[in-house]
Amino acid sequence: MNSKRAWYLLGVLGLAVVMNASAQEATDPHKTIMDLENQWLEADKANNPDMIAAAISDKYLATTSEGQLEDKAKTLEEIKTRKYSSAAYEDIRITVFGNTAIARGGWKSSGTEQSGKPFTEHLRWTDTWVKTPSGKWQVVATQYTPIKG
Repeated sequence: MNSKRAWYLLGVLGLAVVMNASAQEATDPHKTIMDLENQWLEADKANNPDMIAAAISDKYLATTSEGQLEDKAKTLEEIKTRKYSSAAYEDIRITVFGNTAIARGGWKSSGTEQSGKPFTEHLRWTDTWVKTPSGKWQVVATQYTPIKG
């Protein structure tokens, strides 16, 4: 093998390794889920459910901090009703099990309800995400628990 051909092959192999590493980073489920969680946070802050609607499964069901069940439509409607003066996540952890991911963290927020009544909340939440056959991640369940004290 001549030296030009050898250098060419080494260059092609090096490029393939870099492209494979980039593809793995781009499809890292931990990063994808974190990006989706942050997108949800921004949707809440902007009162814009369209920012997150596609990432919520039509079969989604949430268990609220009051023990009520809330479907996708209700969750998206709720995004429009609150005005946040502050909203932030705490201590997010994501665990992936194949095509399922569990994200859990804390949520601290304050602001006003649609009625004008002020609120402050501190919650622990768990989101269950599933990778669909098309390769898109969607949240299928959420549970909120108040943090007391």
